[in-house]
Amino acid sequence: MASAIPTLDINRFIAPASSADRDAFVAELGAAYREWGFAGIRNHGIPQADIDAAYGAFKRFFALPEETKKRYHVPGGGGARGYTPFGVETAKDSKYFDLKEFWHIGREIPEASKYRASMPPNLWPEEVPGFREHGYGLYQALDALGSKVLSALALHIGLAEDWFADKTDNGNSILRPIHYPPITADDIPNVRAGAHEDINLITLLVGASAAGLEVLSKKGEWVPFTSDADTIVVNIGDMLQRLTNHVYPSTTHRVVNPPGEQARQPRYSVPFFLHPNPDFLIDVLPSCVTADNPSRYPQAITAQGYLEERLREIKLK
Repeated sequence: MASAIPTLDINRFIAPASSADRDAFVAELGAAYREWGFAGIRNHGIPQADIDAAYGAFKRFFALPEETKKRYHVPGGGGARGYTPFGVETAKDSKYFDLKEFWHIGREIPEASKYRASMPPNLWPEEVPGFREHGYGLYQALDALGSKVLSALALHIGLAEDWFADKTDNGNSILRPIHYPPITADDIPNVRAGAHEDINLITLLVGASAAGLEVLSKKGEWVPFTSDADTIVVNIGDMLQRLTNHVYPSTTHRVVNPPGEQARQPRYSVPFFLHPNPDFLIDVLPSCVTADNPSRYPQAITAQGYLEERLREIKLK
């Protein structure tokens, strides 16, 4: 079943052997997202050494004493920057909090930027050398890769290839290093990450260190999706689902607890949530409205307004 979620070579889009192969890639990527909302992307061009260096810095942070980590928690900040402790985030409509702690890295913008009110400065843990260098380096690499994926999707739905460029160049995007601590009891009702959909345009998940990600198929079956080491998992978020009038579904997914002794091991993952600029108006694209798929969202909403609404639902605000 897992192989039913396609993994595609993005070199066919970036440096194609022919225009026909590039067109075929766009068609295959679009078909994957229409069916699954998920796809694997290989030959992404981010050196494994850079990914490993970032993971190393993140692991060193999560190994710090609790009181040290909590110095980087911003009360009332909705988890926008810095550290969010274990047991805070709760999937929408879930009774139980997720079994994770995490850190948020956002876009570095000038102090005078019109977006400063909604995009605060980053925090950097002084106890972990290299955290800023490797963390923000990975942020920039995934931001660039995400832009290429959006370019291909724009073509697939009849837009100009660069349609998203000036709508995401100051996007309120987030890199989220996550630590799922070892699970020490067998009878807890919580899972590492409850069933949910992502808020943003697309999510890029790099180098998950263990199995556990499952995707809900259209048939209602949970399908494991553990990618190869050189593959980045990219999925559709709710903002793109809304923008495309559900042409691209934001698919429910979760991170389940592994069985037996595997549960006694920590799990780390690093998703990058690619967001539009805060003032981008999410309004259904005319090319995604048909007689068979009438507009589901008569009212437009700004990306920032939508984000704040959803953060309240998952108990980060």
